[in-house]
Amino acid sequence: MEIPVRGTSRAAGWSRRTGAFSAILLLIVLVGHRYGLVETPAFLWVLGIVALLSASALLFAGFAFSRLWNFGDRGGRDLTVGTLLALLVLVPYGIAAYRAATYPPLSDVSTDFDDPPMFDASTRTGDMNLLSPSTPGEQRLQAEAYPLVTGRSYNLHFDRVLEAVQTVLDRRDWQLAAPFPDANGQGEVTIEALAKSFIIGLPADVAIRVIDDGDAVIVDMRSASRYGRYDLGDNADRIVSFLTELDQQIAGQVGTAPAE
Repeated sequence: MEIPVRGTSRAAGWSRRTGAFSAILLLIVLVGHRYGLVETPAFLWVLGIVALLSASALLFAGFAFSRLWNFGDRGGRDLTVGTLLALLVLVPYGIAAYRAATYPPLSDVSTDFDDPPMFDASTRTGDMNLLSPSTPGEQRLQAEAYPLVTGRSYNLHFDRVLEAVQTVLDRRDWQLAAPFPDANGQGEVTIEALAKSFIIGLPADVAIRVIDDGDAVIVDMRSASRYGRYDLGDNADRIVSFLTELDQQIAGQVGTAPAE
């Protein structure tokens, strides 16, 4: 009686190779974009390619598994490695999809709806998001999703508040659009900067406006993503984090809290 020879699933090998290539490509493009070696539009396209490669690795793995199950082909190790690599690569995509489903479709968040801090529009190119006033619907979505995104009012001298803003800014890896302004003779200043998201480094323009209205010093802030309709909560997190740290900085310096 002739014993059948077990074949080796080529799909299993392709699953391992495709999964490994997607993981390496993702790592390279993340590092390249983080350090400014890859432009954001190209980076987003590569992210799409990585997702397709990972999905292909899972499809190869599924086909290989059916061969192993029905015909006893070899390739279980390659199949397992390919599946694990593809799933690992797709984890951040799953997180992004979850945040896109649970966070509002906003890319421009401000503490002041009526008079948001202004940006220098010349810093944006045609492939970036337009800088336009938020609609009533967007304002409602922001108010419901991000109740902590509110401006600050301090019963302090203008120069002391501006000094605290500069201290908090110095702790962040943000690129200022211009040298930090001098408080002498000023009653209103707006500081613009370029910030990037924590992991993948997606750029956003930030504007911090400090106004002395006579009774108190008002601090408003705006953060607007340069690319993408969904910011996945990044802009609101950036504003809340900055203003919370500003509260702590001012309280630590002069022993006071923001005015109600």
